[in-house]
Order: sequence, then C-alpha cells, then structure tokens
Amino acid sequence: MDPAYDLTVIIPTFNEGENIGAIIRAVEAVLSEARIRGEVLVVDDSSRDGTIPAVRAMEAAFPNIRLVVRTTDPGLSQSVVEGFSLARAPVILVMDADFSHPVGLIPRFLGEIRGGADVVIGSRYMKGGGIEDWPLKRRVISSGATLLGRILFPEITDPVSGFFAVRKEVVEGAPLRPRGYKILMEVLGKGSWKTAREIPFVFTDRKKGSSKLKGSTILDYARQVTDISRYALTRRKGAAWEEWQKILRFAAVGCSGIVVNIGLLGILTVFVGIPDLGSLAIAIELSIVNNFLWNEHWTFGGVEGHRLDVRHRFVSFQAVSIGGALINWVLYYLLTRLAGVYWLLANLVAILITFVWNYVVNRNVTWGRR
Repeated sequence: MDPAYDLTVIIPTFNEGENIGAIIRAVEAVLSEARIRGEVLVVDDSSRDGTIPAVRAMEAAFPNIRLVVRTTDPGLSQSVVEGFSLARAPVILVMDADFSHPVGLIPRFLGEIRGGADVVIGSRYMKGGGIEDWPLKRRVISSGATLLGRILFPEITDPVSGFFAVRKEVVEGAPLRPRGYKILMEVLGKGSWKTAREIPFVFTDRKKGSSKLKGSTILDYARQVTDISRYALTRRKGAAWEEWQKILRFAAVGCSGIVVNIGLLGILTVFVGIPDLGSLAIAIELSIVNNFLWNEHWTFGGVEGHRLDVRHRFVSFQAVSIGGALINWVLYYLLTRLAGVYWLLANLVAILITFVWNYVVNRNVTWGRR
C-alpha cells in the first residue's frame, strides 16, 4: 500500500466513453473538496469506443489516475477483483461510471470506515434510499436478487449493491470467484469482516450509454449464491456460515416440533381420552410453544437488540406459524388439484416454501433487530 493515498476509487468500465471523463472529474472534485488523498483506478474490459483514449489522456495529466486494460476473462466483477489487488490505498471504494452512484457520498463512506466499519454499503432499500427511472423488469430482478441475498445476510438491506467501500484487508487473500455483477455478495460471503454499515442513496438510472444487464446475469447470480453457500458450509466461517447455523438450527427445531405434535396427539387421544380434534389443537399449540422456546434460546439466542419484546415475539411467532400452515395447505391444494402434481412431491414443495416463509419472516420480524 502507498502511504500517499487514503482511498482508492475503483471504476470498472466497458464502453463508457460518454461518461468516463465526466465521472473522473466529478470524483476528483469531491476528493479535492474533502481533502482526501485518493487515487482513481479505472479497470477497463477492452472497450471498443473512446473509453481507453479518454482515460489515457487524463492519466497523463493527473498522477493519481491509473488505467488498467484487461484482455481476458471479461466481466464487471472480475474487473473489480483485479482492482482490489492493484489498489494502493488501505480503503477501497467501488462505484459505477454512469453516475448511478452519487459521488458526493464518497467522504461519508471513508468516514464510516475510519469510524470502525469493515464494509460500508450504499443501500437503495433502507429508509432514505430508492431507485429512480428503472423499468419494471429491472426492479423485479433487483428485488428478487436482494431478497435471495438477504437470506444469507439478513442484517444487510442491500447485499447486491454495486456501491460500497471496504478495508483492503477484508479482501486480501479471500478466494473471490465472482461472476456477473454482484461482487459485493462475494465480498460479504468470503471476505474477512465483522462490522458492516449502510448508507442510504437514491440509485439513478444511466443517462448515457447502455445497460450491461443480460438474461445470463440471473443464472450467474444463482451460481454465485450456491458457491457462497458451499464455501460457508465447508469452511465454517464468515457471516454466511453464521446465518447457515441459524437456518440449520431452525430446521432442527421444526423437526422437534413435529415429534412433539405427533407424540402429544397420541398421548392425549389414546391415554387421556380427549377427542382427536381437541387433542390435535392442543398438540399444535404446544408444538408451537416448543418451537418458540427453542428458537428463542438456541437459534436466535445470540441476537441482541430485538425489535420486539418477548411477549410480542411469541405473538409474532404464533402468527407466522399459522400463516405458514395456511400457505402449506393452499400450495398443496393448488399443486395437486390444479397442476396435477403427485401428492408426495407437492407436499415436499409446499413444505420447502413454507419453511422459507417461516424462517425469513421470523428472522427479520419476530427476532429482527432494531
């Protein structure tokens, strides 16, 4: 690392000739005004327009601007990872070249890192954030990717943001294998970090140039989530592993609830003599109590700063459990009666979807943090 720099701003590019000069000048102005000793590192994927000559001209005029032209393994995320290895500053910030990310927030990102954060994320989905001028298709894809990412990182509202800053030691030595555009997910899943903070921002769609989003991006993202999960489960470390532990415990608690339900139903019906419907109601309620107590003290026992007190957590858990039962029944009915799916397969699909519902809602609402 070069002590002359406090911050490296990485800008990955491909055919951004209409934007690159303006974005570099905007970043330089913010760095100068905030008195940040920063370098601008443009990592280009062999653009065929005027991007490369435009940056070369600025590189010759300003000592803190560098251009790296990549000729193999193209991709935005791959470009950012190469930028990580070439950054000279102890703090790295990643942003797009098309003014989707507000350059005026750069000093705040650096300030949060200096304040103790390992990762600082620009969030479109927390209070104060938002998205402007996006078509419905992109909104749906982005929302779906965010929801999937939040299963692994539920405390982060925008785990697929392309606007973020990290300490360099977070990514040094990390086995990053990115594909597509979701490099932040790779950093969160495999980087060495403890503390993450988020800053709200309004994402503005590009005014010049064309979007690089393709249909294959969705497939790349699904592969990336699978790879991060595999990494967490085999290495047993990192934030994703901590979340997987909660998921596995939640599943084990659910299995214990089934045992309690069946056992009580048999005892109350056969030995106590309560009619089966009455026994079933008691067994269901006591299995819910069983599951709540185990999740309260085991699955989520280490989570501090709950949004709800214990009484409201119990009521919330009851409501989610009832909602899950209704979802299970409706899905089973639709799959078997309307779609003609074999009953056993339909039941397995319904159980899986219900489990996801129960975990995600309980994780973020019942045991959600303030």
